[in-house]
Amino acid sequence: MPEAVCDNSHSRQVKESTVQTEVLSSHPHHLPLGLLTLWFFVSPSLSLSLSLSLSLFLSLTVFFDDCAGNEGLAFEVSHPDFQVDEEMNLVARRDMMDSGTVMFIHGVNEQADDMAQVDIVGAPPRSPQTLRIQPYRSKRALFAPRMHVNENMEPPFPKVIGTVMSPGMENDHIFHMTGSGADQDPKGVFTINRVTGEVSVSQELDREAISSYTLEVSVTDLSGKLVEGPVALLVDVNDQNDNRPIFKETRYAGEVLEGSPTGTVVMTMTAEDADDPRLQNAVLRYNIVRQSPDKPSPNMFYINPESGNIVTVISPTLLDRETLPTTQYELEIVAQDMKGRDVGLTGTATATITITDKNDHAPEFTHSLFQANVDEGSTGVAVNLTVDDRDDPATGAWRAIYSIINGDPTQNFEIQTNPDNNEGMLSVVKPLDYESVVFHTLLIKVENEDPLVPDVGYGSSSTATVHITVLDVNEGPVFFPDPLQVTKMENIPLGSFVALLNATDPDVLQSQSIRFAVLRDPANWLSVNPVRGTVNTSANLDRESPYVHDNKYTAIFMATDNGSRPASGTGTLVIHLEDYNDNAPYVHPSVVRVCEDTKDSVVIVGGRDRDIHPNAGPFKIELGKQPGLEKTWKVSRVNNTHAQIMLLQSMKRANYQLPLVVTDSGLPPLSNSTEIKVQVCTCKKNRMDCSSAVYCYLYLLYALYAYACCDCHPLILATLAISHTAAGHQCTVVGQYNPGRERLATLLATAGDTGSCPVGSIPRRQAQWCTGHLLALSPCLQGCSNVS
Repeated sequence: MPEAVCDNSHSRQVKESTVQTEVLSSHPHHLPLGLLTLWFFVSPSLSLSLSLSLSLFLSLTVFFDDCAGNEGLAFEVSHPDFQVDEEMNLVARRDMMDSGTVMFIHGVNEQADDMAQVDIVGAPPRSPQTLRIQPYRSKRALFAPRMHVNENMEPPFPKVIGTVMSPGMENDHIFHMTGSGADQDPKGVFTINRVTGEVSVSQELDREAISSYTLEVSVTDLSGKLVEGPVALLVDVNDQNDNRPIFKETRYAGEVLEGSPTGTVVMTMTAEDADDPRLQNAVLRYNIVRQSPDKPSPNMFYINPESGNIVTVISPTLLDRETLPTTQYELEIVAQDMKGRDVGLTGTATATITITDKNDHAPEFTHSLFQANVDEGSTGVAVNLTVDDRDDPATGAWRAIYSIINGDPTQNFEIQTNPDNNEGMLSVVKPLDYESVVFHTLLIKVENEDPLVPDVGYGSSSTATVHITVLDVNEGPVFFPDPLQVTKMENIPLGSFVALLNATDPDVLQSQSIRFAVLRDPANWLSVNPVRGTVNTSANLDRESPYVHDNKYTAIFMATDNGSRPASGTGTLVIHLEDYNDNAPYVHPSVVRVCEDTKDSVVIVGGRDRDIHPNAGPFKIELGKQPGLEKTWKVSRVNNTHAQIMLLQSMKRANYQLPLVVTDSGLPPLSNSTEIKVQVCTCKKNRMDCSSAVYCYLYLLYALYAYACCDCHPLILATLAISHTAAGHQCTVVGQYNPGRERLATLLATAGDTGSCPVGSIPRRQAQWCTGHLLALSPCLQGCSNVS
């Protein structure tokens, strides 16, 4: 039987021995064994003992020792009809007539991995009493046991890690190995001895990079012909504890409500270990190594070693946010692998636990009575009410809500919370009157935004009394009524009475006089007697003034008393102005167009008036009193506001000034003699051509412009002679300075319509005068038909 050595240094030993014994058996469940040759291959990295012996009951007993109690031991037999039972006996699964000539037994657990080869040298004759069944012959004699190699092995390399066996191996047979780690990436990690079948590792391995390799081995002859295989070869990389536990974060934050019961889960700490999770190398245990501060107890919290849950262990009465030295505790957490044993590697993180607040303290006023003095007539904050609250200022358990529960029937006061300091700001929102009420007594209540916990209530300290004393102040006079409204006719005589202002002094306990003054009078139409307050006109009231809106004129007056500190008040006077027929009507539009053909020569014009009914329409529009007009033009009424102008005979295309008279309906009525410009144009196919008249106008304008640029002088500029005829206007331009037709044509051609002088330059002021004079003359040029 082979001998194995167990020691703490895991010394590498390989022992080989042969046991031969002749066994005869006809037992239906035991091996029909002959002479057994037992070969033992001890893993070079493990210390163990494996042996095979024959029991009295003619079974084969397996001995396996991993030097650690054989925990989790499992066996694998190469022949599918055999197994190692719970008593470590090699037995057949069923009746056998032929067991073959060789089989292998593979034993493995977390501590060791080994294999034994069983060679059957000679078997006895078959027993006639044995049940005859079809013999089983294994088709796979090539055996590639699962191999193991430690990660992080140190040189020298290569190192043998196991052997692939082929019982039928002959001299001309060789082993081959393929797959990832052999002839595929990563190439060359493993090699196989082509003759002996020894498998070697050629370099240091990292289990966290690749935890196992799957290869294939086969046997061929020298010519490359496949003899056996291929069979799978599995190589597991054994884990070493070379990775420390790592927390995902270096700092964690959690919180727990004050007063929470013992055992309340605060947070969970989780670390990760890259080592093999099936081994203790990655089995973590957690521990709290430091608590800061350590008051009121250095062990306020506990961490479950396996789950990492942090729970409270302090009494709920001691977990009082308002009495603790701080609201934040810092814990240093260590995670250690190897189930927390001293040989394990460690990782560290920090957990910050905040003790959160609950509303277990009601707000209390710092005083039961607050007092303030307020000037009558003023508004704003009168007094700030202060409270104490021991809860967290950042929460609704601390923020206060104030309310007035008594003493303010007319809602003169309101109270709001100052968000910066939690004080209650009591304000006057309606001015107080000293003459009405001098003293006000208010009852104020304070509560929190969040409700109190069930065992806490609001007490008497949550209410306070406020005394407000109203101070007398000289108040300004008050107008009544305000606004004062009166109705007056426009254009009444200067100095006419308009209104009497009425203002009284609210300070009835004092004897004070009042004086009046005009504060705002946009049109300067009014004056006021400073003592009596009578308002009179100082200018004509004009309803059509731009200062009048919707027939109303507004002025503001001021009344001032004679107190030690004079006070004033203002009042408004609104004058409703009635219309007087003081505006003559006019015709609109002022320019119309008619066709030179009489059959289409009709236009419509209307009357307008700045006055209002009954001093405006209906309007009467008729021709002016110029002789001969009635032969060419006819005006007829269309309705109360418009009239129709008709051309009675064809006229030459030109511009004409047509005199008209328009009369309103006022009492007495007003008339206006005016002229409108009538352009007589050529009309064809609904198109109106008035270009000739325009050309004549522009021609004369350019001519005068040329005169202005070159010979600008008020005495010698130009003169315009206009003669009236029944057919219209004839214009003649006569100038004391005549440049001649050629010179004039040159000037016009170069001047164009750009507005610039073609010859030299003239002083700016003189040019501006010339341009203004020219524009003043331009209306006279409309309607000219020729130039001489």
